[in-house]
Amino acid sequence: MPAADFSHVRSWVFDLDNTLYHPAARLFDQIEVRMTAYVMDSLGVSRAEADRLRVHYWKTHGTTLAGLMREHQIDPGPYLDDVHDISLDHLDPDPELAARIRALPGRRIVYTNGCAPYAERVLAARGLSNLFDAVYGVEHAGFLPKPEARAFDTVFGIDGLDPSVGAMFEDDPRNLAAPHAMGMKTVHVADDPHHADHIHHHTADLTDFLTRVQG
Repeated sequence: MPAADFSHVRSWVFDLDNTLYHPAARLFDQIEVRMTAYVMDSLGVSRAEADRLRVHYWKTHGTTLAGLMREHQIDPGPYLDDVHDISLDHLDPDPELAARIRALPGRRIVYTNGCAPYAERVLAARGLSNLFDAVYGVEHAGFLPKPEARAFDTVFGIDGLDPSVGAMFEDDPRNLAAPHAMGMKTVHVADDPHHADHIHHHTADLTDFLTRVQG
């Protein structure tokens, strides 16, 4: 049962995109359009080639940004500002989720492969501001992305987080492998379950899952 499995947890780590809001909001559709445009402009390639590279870098390096930095020495700051300059009109406040997060015992943090200012905007749109003790973006990991273990080590080191009393909530199953290896409880948040040894739990409804965790 989730309540027993999480009774020791005192550090609750949440991914942002498609985890603290449902993918139906389709924010990543907007971000991907801006990513493709940025790759086109930066590398001088066609839209089709930019789309191919965007996906290739995500699969190979963890994020499109990581691929651009490693293979083309792209400056991450302007890229992050540009691709996250999107409308959040499709997001609604979620008071039930806010109540469940507020009731969690211990430290609550957000850790995203996006940037922290964007995360703060999303949290505000969801009515989740001021619920978290810290919000970490890819910049806090020296622009190393999840799923790299060094990225988790860096962010958790900054936070002083003890993985043995931690839980990680993520929509991307790749990003749960390192937390699992560190000794954290792992929860895959998505409509479709992904079965892997490094995933302890799956849920399509984060609010319901946190309710059950809290007994």
